Amino acid sequence: MSFNTLGLSEPLLRAVQKKGYTTPSPIQEKAIPPILEKKDVLASAQTGTGKTAGFTLPVLQLLSQGQQLRKRPVRALVLTPTRELAAQILDNVRAYSEFLDVRSMVIFGGVNAKPQIRGLRNGVDLLVATPGRLLDLHSQKALSLSKIEVLVLDEADRMLDMGFQRDINKILGLLPERRQNLLFSATFSKEIKKLANGILHHPVSVEAAPENTTAEKVKQKIYRVDKSKKTTLIIKFITDGNWEQVLVFTRTKHGANRLTEKMNKNNISAAAIHGNKSQGARTKALSGFKKGTIRVLVATDIAARGLDIPLLPHVVNFELPNIPEDYVHRIGRTGRAGASGEAISLVSEDEVAYVKGIEKLLGEKLENNVVEGFEPIMSARDVKQGPRNNNNRKPKAKNKSRNYKRRSGR
Repeated sequence: MSFNTLGLSEPLLRAVQKKGYTTPSPIQEKAIPPILEKKDVLASAQTGTGKTAGFTLPVLQLLSQGQQLRKRPVRALVLTPTRELAAQILDNVRAYSEFLDVRSMVIFGGVNAKPQIRGLRNGVDLLVATPGRLLDLHSQKALSLSKIEVLVLDEADRMLDMGFQRDINKILGLLPERRQNLLFSATFSKEIKKLANGILHHPVSVEAAPENTTAEKVKQKIYRVDKSKKTTLIIKFITDGNWEQVLVFTRTKHGANRLTEKMNKNNISAAAIHGNKSQGARTKALSGFKKGTIRVLVATDIAARGLDIPLLPHVVNFELPNIPEDYVHRIGRTGRAGASGEAISLVSEDEVAYVKGIEKLLGEKLENNVVEGFEPIMSARDVKQGPRNNNNRKPKAKNKSRNYKRRSGR
């Protein structure tokens, strides 16, 4: 199978060739033809599957073949959850539309809106946007959505996770009823299926991989470790292994900042990326990481969603996510484009339950390891409760007052 067989126009094929691609990925092979036929599409595609080109190429072709309106109102809208993903999609759009007369731009929050308003006034065919800034500029009458022909919801599951359901509903109310709808999601939760049922009309379902599976080329390891020794252990791994490019996940913004500070104190160049960072700081951190001037990028789940980092060799879960699907998203950053990768999770005693949820989702047991000197130490609470999964629990002591139980946290 080659791009020539998908029905794409000559200018798009030339742009694809210029980018160095010859064979479409599975999601591109399955999604491009029905999109070109103007059908609604529901696609299951994880990070690194080539999904952006899967919708960008056919949408650009539809726009180039459609009637060119004089003032160039927005005719295609791509909604994404994060600024980084929005910027990366625009980069793809502009690369693939190099030989077409299609104008595109991106709008998102965290930066001055005035240049965005000026760009919209000049006319835009394809707009990439985050929901909040889109609604903000629409309320200022800086743009109209009445001429939309194609709507793309990318990373739809993450948009719902981030609380964008209300914004999405508002945006849908501003669009023409007759339009083509494309919904891309890494997972198909009940909420996603409900959203799809309300938007899509007789959709074609396509998927790049079975639901909630991880990349086959990703080697997954768990290291059981005492919570207080996690930082020392990750620094040991990076130093002893001479790792040059490591993406590390923490659960909180504060945790990301704290770990980044300790890395830099140990002569490991690191930067944090999360929601409290300015757009300029996030862009600078990502650029440094890609160039190699920063060895470690410490990120929260929301900030890392949609990051396009080719050939990333190492992903480390400094803390496990409490939602198993987020583990799949995280480790999907490595083992991309046919390359191998390694995903390491540092698991303390209070995170053992999360491992079980992840293993249940994956349908497999994860390899457990312990590094000498970093063994997990059971807390006083764990000692009182006994080992997890131990059915031979000690009988409760008698005559213990309620106040004692409250003080002991039971």
